[in-house]
Amino acid sequence: MYVVNGKTYPCCTSVTMGIIGGKWKTVILYHLMEGPLRYNELRKKMKSVTERALSLQLKKLEEDGVIKRKVYTSKPPLRVEYSLSAMGKTLVPLLQAIAEWGDTVIAKEHQYSLDFSAN
Repeated sequence: MYVVNGKTYPCCTSVTMGIIGGKWKTVILYHLMEGPLRYNELRKKMKSVTERALSLQLKKLEEDGVIKRKVYTSKPPLRVEYSLSAMGKTLVPLLQAIAEWGDTVIAKEHQYSLDFSAN
């Protein structure tokens, strides 16, 4: 058993999935690989996510130390920006591999649908 951030996990892969698993966390992290983004910029890139889901996932990723939240208060209006933390940046190769695997699946699916429609 492993304990990370007060949570118990049965194996090391469950630690990883506990931190980045779920429908939206990897999508958020994927977009933050490009650089810091404001909340509304993330919403535009993730059209089908609800505001509640996005804010909850951002909060969880911040609690797990994977992203940083920076608040700019120097002049109104208040501006909040999200970026990968140092720990989050270690996920970049994994996120790129996940994205590449997804591209492979999409290409194969497209190939199969073309093959099927030919019959």
